[in-house]
Amino acid sequence: MSRGRVMTAEALTTVVLPTYNERATLPALLRELAALLPALRVEAVVVDDASPDGTAEAAAALDGVGGLAVRVLRRSGKLGLSSAVVAGAAVARGEVVVVMDADGSHPPQTIPALVAAVRTGADVAVGSRYVPGGRIVGWPRPRRVASLVATAAARALLRLEVRDPLSGFFAARREILAGADYWALGFKILLEVLARHRALRVVEVPYTFVDRVAGRSKLDLHEVAAYLRLVRRLLRTAGPGAPPRGVTRPGEGGGR
Repeated sequence: MSRGRVMTAEALTTVVLPTYNERATLPALLRELAALLPALRVEAVVVDDASPDGTAEAAAALDGVGGLAVRVLRRSGKLGLSSAVVAGAAVARGEVVVVMDADGSHPPQTIPALVAAVRTGADVAVGSRYVPGGRIVGWPRPRRVASLVATAAARALLRLEVRDPLSGFFAARREILAGADYWALGFKILLEVLARHRALRVVEVPYTFVDRVAGRSKLDLHEVAAYLRLVRRLLRTAGPGAPPRGVTRPGEGGGR
């Protein structure tokens, strides 16, 4: 991986959007991404897991709208969010890859800050709900508690300093996501990236998570079981080693 390399402001950014039945929300999100142009050169790669609601077709129809290039990677079935991220990164043309949900939970307005962090030296920039300035809107108390418990457990077991290692909203250098053999279990690819690559320089950027505005949540018992399998496998193989170096947050200086 190229480290310490500062990218130019003109470099292309690829936004990877894993989708399954997101026809109701995806068009609005793609238009919001187009609104980032021309200040940020961006393309969208939609990785669709054979959505029966026509998500892939809706995405393809929006290619070029507002000047945004939209490419659609159609997969044969529901193969999982983490593997969708890896597949999208493999075809990305941008030097920076942004990963976000297509359901409206992650604000496109935060993308420039994530990209800027990577362009100026970070390997990974995490959109964080749990640093000062970050928050969650729309979750009932039981889900908030469950998220906090799962996050605390992952941080403690794997010795991660990142406060939101389960975030689904982050940016990374393309080679970090496309140049490694990930297991891609379940829907927490960032956790695997952080646990298996301990030397990464990580920056956390606060954002407001808003519970999905339409459709149904993809979180179910199957995904919870996949998360537990991932943590168990990381403990066996990656182990609770040293934390990723240089974790920084808003208002802090450089690495440790």
